[in-house]
Amino acid sequence: MSRFYYYLILINMVANIIASVPAILLHFHNDGAVISMLLSIAAGVLLVTIYTKFFLKYPGKTLPELLEKTTSKWFYQPFVFLLAVLWFVAGLITLITFTFLLIRYLSPEMPIILICLTLILAVIFGCILKTDRVMYTVEMIMIITSPLILFIFFKAYSSKSLNWDFVREAALYINQVPNWHSFSACFFLFLGAANLFIFNRFFTDKQKFGFRQIMFIVLISIGTLFTTYFIPIGFNGFEGINDLVYPWISTTDSIRMEYFIIERVLFMFLLFYLGIAFLSILIHWHAAVEFLKFTFKLEKIKYKDKNIGIFIPLPIFVAISLYFVTVLTEYQLFRYSSYFYDVLVFIFPGMILLFTYINRRMKNEESSPEN
Repeated sequence: MSRFYYYLILINMVANIIASVPAILLHFHNDGAVISMLLSIAAGVLLVTIYTKFFLKYPGKTLPELLEKTTSKWFYQPFVFLLAVLWFVAGLITLITFTFLLIRYLSPEMPIILICLTLILAVIFGCILKTDRVMYTVEMIMIITSPLILFIFFKAYSSKSLNWDFVREAALYINQVPNWHSFSACFFLFLGAANLFIFNRFFTDKQKFGFRQIMFIVLISIGTLFTTYFIPIGFNGFEGINDLVYPWISTTDSIRMEYFIIERVLFMFLLFYLGIAFLSILIHWHAAVEFLKFTFKLEKIKYKDKNIGIFIPLPIFVAISLYFVTVLTEYQLFRYSSYFYDVLVFIFPGMILLFTYINRRMKNEESSPEN
């Protein structure tokens, strides 16, 4: 598979290490979180495999294009609009989370609307770029930020402050009944493959996806979930870990960089992780704009022969984001994010039935006498 495919998978996993996923997991640390993670790995890898193999059959084709060919207009237009809402909300959760983080730890005196607006302006115009340019932007920022973030993870694993006894204690709770909220939060990490709904237009060449590629995703998912859940427990202890609003912030603040200009890892972690958050929002909102373009035919809205339709979603995105960042609290954000993840567990596995229907219709069209 192309390296760009793995970017879509990795960004969705890594971006949520600092967001609401670890808070949800650690809230249920003694109530089935461990077995939920294991089940989510099995279900998530299976979903990634099915999604990837489906789109490999139609190189360069997006899901809206396939729906237009195989389903009726009354179905695919509302359905694609629903997808636009889901992708926008996914990006919105990341945006609001990092806005809260910045105002709490880096810029407490700055108005929250100004911080949110700064993040939005860094992302919003990238949403209307062509898909290939978005992917190249993703690669550039990944090359800059990934080595430093991996180094921070290495410092966490090698730190003397990491108590492996706490990790072993947490692992002993594997025999509990799975927790639904923990499972859905972990399952969300695997939905980066769903970005192929739009980004499959970038993959026009034949790709190979077999056992090696699947095992790579398995290893990455195990490493990501283990790091997300067990490392904060190893630093902060098993009891009371669920009281931390941002577990990974407390974790990185326990790490020191000896013989370096910046001693506290927290500031480096936030700044470089902001790049990953930027990519996550960019990917989600780019897909949302593309879904809206397809639904409302925004390319046909012109003024003096200039396409202005593609700019219509942007002020709507800005207005909704600024509204929710001012009315939501951190507790409400985590609670509503948990509900959002719960809903996605039903929607995305259910799309496998839609893929089966599309495959049958496409086979019938290819075998029809007219073709």
